[in-house]
Amino acid sequence: MTRQIWLGTSQVPASDGATFEVTDPATGEVIDTVADATVADALTALERAVPAGEAWAQTAPQQRADLLTRVFELIGERADEFARTMTREMGKPLAEAFGEVTYGNSYFRWFAGEAVRIPGRFTTAPGGNGHILVTRAPVGPVLAITPWNFPLAMATRKIAPALAAGCPVIVKPAAETPLTMLLLGEVLKDAGIPDGLVSILPSTHDAEISATLMADDRLRKVTFTGSSPVGRLLVRQSADRLLRTSMELGGNAPFVVAADADLDLVLAAAMQAKMRNGGEACIAANRFLVDETIAAEFTDRLTAAMDAVVMGHGLDEGTTLGPVITVKQRDRIAALVDDAVAAGATVTTGGEVPAGPGNFYPATVLTDVPADARILHEEIFGPVATVSTFATLDEGVRLANDTEFGLASYGFSTDATTAQYLAAHLAAGMVGINRGAISDAAAPFGGIKQSGFGREGGVEGVEEYLETRYIALG
Repeated sequence: MTRQIWLGTSQVPASDGATFEVTDPATGEVIDTVADATVADALTALERAVPAGEAWAQTAPQQRADLLTRVFELIGERADEFARTMTREMGKPLAEAFGEVTYGNSYFRWFAGEAVRIPGRFTTAPGGNGHILVTRAPVGPVLAITPWNFPLAMATRKIAPALAAGCPVIVKPAAETPLTMLLLGEVLKDAGIPDGLVSILPSTHDAEISATLMADDRLRKVTFTGSSPVGRLLVRQSADRLLRTSMELGGNAPFVVAADADLDLVLAAAMQAKMRNGGEACIAANRFLVDETIAAEFTDRLTAAMDAVVMGHGLDEGTTLGPVITVKQRDRIAALVDDAVAAGATVTTGGEVPAGPGNFYPATVLTDVPADARILHEEIFGPVATVSTFATLDEGVRLANDTEFGLASYGFSTDATTAQYLAAHLAAGMVGINRGAISDAAAPFGGIKQSGFGREGGVEGVEEYLETRYIALG
């Protein structure tokens, strides 16, 4: 049976009856058929969002908070269903899928609290001629475009703050992984969300839908998580109407290991930062930059840890590395590795596409990678780690910052002064010091340079969906 799109709280087929198939990346088998939303469906969603948003903006903050809390509770009750759905459509190991349910759901809990703390200000004008009142108002209808790598979390950290702020949302999930969002549509309806406030439109017509909605005067904001080239295109499209935009884009995170670092901690954090989600994460550590005095030991230990990774179907017990999302993506990763090896890099483990069904690529470690190799300058988005060395900490930081991206960086040292130096000089929107896991609903997530702008999470997250209003009181 075809899974239908959500237009508000109604499940309906696409307006032209079209569908597309969702496949299991571990087997290539079709696991479901989904309605393929059209531009007409998107305009219908926007038409419903406008009055729903106007009413929601006037809803008491505590009522918004209560709804978000109810959604949080219902997701928790259906955690197993969410996790298994994610594993089937995206491929991540089931344990990681459960972790994403917890993490993604935490945004509903966090922004339930923020809904009742929308900031404002009341002060006496310095000239004594009245008062200054500063309030925040919902920005209006939002288009949220989400990627396939974290099917739940990448959407909840957009939907939850938008609802907390008083905005309606049209969600366009990735065509590779629409099932998790369609399941969330059930939860939102069961939680009692007003009709029209959230619509979920799986579609293979991404460009047409986004361009049409962004050209419509009724849409007020677009928030996107995905590649930097697509993000730049969306920003250009937003310019004519001066739409509010938030862009969480690509990354090429460095992982800097000082000579005095605790290697036990470093290795545990390295596997977290590199292999979470099979490396298919925008904050994944791609470039391991290690002091030359400890590089050999680090490489041996990282190679052993990557050797121990168990590749397989995410639903199989013991699997710690699932498939890459598509054949095209798997082949792109393989091409980056092959290019580096042809230029002189050494493979210490992995490096070859395995035989058999599924989009698998093994955990791989490369050393002696030439400075101009593509793999050091492009986002890998897969289970491949490169190890390079530096002679001084200044050199290590320079190499770390030698990228157009600036989403996340990691630094490791047991010396407080060195750790502070890394924290101050690593150029990224997020810096992990002696930590490989840095995502937190209570912290602002986002980057600089070609990694985008705007923040998701923290107290900053809700402000992305608010306009500032100044009222001069006589």
